[in-house]
Amino acid sequence: MTDHVSLTPRQRDDLRTIAAMIIPASDEYKVPSADDPAIQADILATLGRDTKLVAAALDHLARLAGAPLAELDAARRDAVAQEFRRDGGVAAATLVRVVLQCYYRDDRVLRSLGLELRAPFPKGHVLPDGDWSLLDPVKARGGSLRRAP
Repeated sequence: MTDHVSLTPRQRDDLRTIAAMIIPASDEYKVPSADDPAIQADILATLGRDTKLVAAALDHLARLAGAPLAELDAARRDAVAQEFRRDGGVAAATLVRVVLQCYYRDDRVLRSLGLELRAPFPKGHVLPDGDWSLLDPVKARGGSLRRAP
């Protein structure tokens, strides 16, 4: 049996707020902020083993803030974020990593960076089924026997 941890509604609200602080929207580059619903859904769906550390980071933020982050004025939110960044340790680093990894795999963000929305290989070159000609140079080298370690 696995120890399942999920985020509380307050933690999810604070996650949205801190994500928007980490990466705000940009009209210039036509990208959303990290609090975008699609990006937040990706974060929540892929937390996995990071859930405990992210929850701990959000709890730490809540203690520092004393209220939901969204309810604080901008100056107080910034002060709390600075203190969190300074004292949050591994949990804070994990929270930031999770936000960044989900943000930078969003299609809109990839397009704004000029990246293609597909795997870099095979770059559109499809090999016909049964065409093993790419292995001809390997076959031409002949076999070699090596002792296993």
